[in-house]
Amino acid sequence: MSAVTDPATVGNSLRVGAGFSQGDLNWIAEQFATLDARLAGFHADSTELEVSVKDRDARGQKVTLECWIAGRQKIVTTSSEEDLHAALNDVRDDLRRKLNDAKTKQEPRNNRHLREHADLDGEPELVE
Repeated sequence: MSAVTDPATVGNSLRVGAGFSQGDLNWIAEQFATLDARLAGFHADSTELEVSVKDRDARGQKVTLECWIAGRQKIVTTSSEEDLHAALNDVRDDLRRKLNDAKTKQEPRNNRHLREHADLDGEPELVE
């Protein structure tokens, strides 16, 4: 697998949506910085993140983090934690899990079934 020459980071992929202002972007990006290692496997120009909150600071607020990576299905994570920082940590951690799961499903070296049925040029065969 070739290395990504311009890797995605939270800093170059994150934008704020409803419920947040541009002034919130820096502290949210700092809170999401641990995602950088996971995003580094994707190109910066084909990766987008958007965080939004509905009913901010109210009982029943809902934080949503959406992730678009070219060639993959959109990933959406949500949290109903009452504390905003806890909700942001929740959606961040859930996105990391979902990105790890998606990578495991696509890469034969991490999936024994696909690895055992790969053909000679390394591409997985369709096995029924």
